[in-house]
Amino acid sequence: MPPLHDVARIRFDNALLLFDEFVRAHVRHPEAATLRGLEGRFAQRLQIQPSYWSQIKSRSRQIGERLARQFERLCHKPAGWMDTPHPPAAFDVPTVDDGTPRSDDERFIVALVLGYYRRHPDRARARLLQLLGEALMPAAATPPRGAAHDESRDLWRQARSGVAPLKRRR
Repeated sequence: MPPLHDVARIRFDNALLLFDEFVRAHVRHPEAATLRGLEGRFAQRLQIQPSYWSQIKSRSRQIGERLARQFERLCHKPAGWMDTPHPPAAFDVPTVDDGTPRSDDERFIVALVLGYYRRHPDRARARLLQLLGEALMPAAATPPRGAAHDESRDLWRQARSGVAPLKRRR
């Protein structure tokens, strides 16, 4: 039997796979607003409270033995399925990204940036936009690099065009 930490990670990953399957079965083109309603319906299917599903997704709760068997039974999976690693299914529909951090590293970065923004919103906004601009578009001082340079410049333009300016705090 794998260590307890590994089993918890495997069960978490498999629960997300079950949710992806549920989304694909119910929605052709998932959007963020649609997902919120689906999460509640998914929790109903698993016979748990939506808040409990949210806690599982945020990793503040782990999936125990009894709950893992309940997930398997209600999602029509064989016994032990939740304890076995499964590669993500390759479907035509892309996996939905609801924007929540997926790893400890992502959670750390989000908390760090959010903490900085809450302390110094104007400075943080300006600096983060500057850093994103540098990451997505090479500096103007560097000579053009052909198609890759044009692609990164187009990517930066697309990213900027879809973002509404933030209102200043009063």
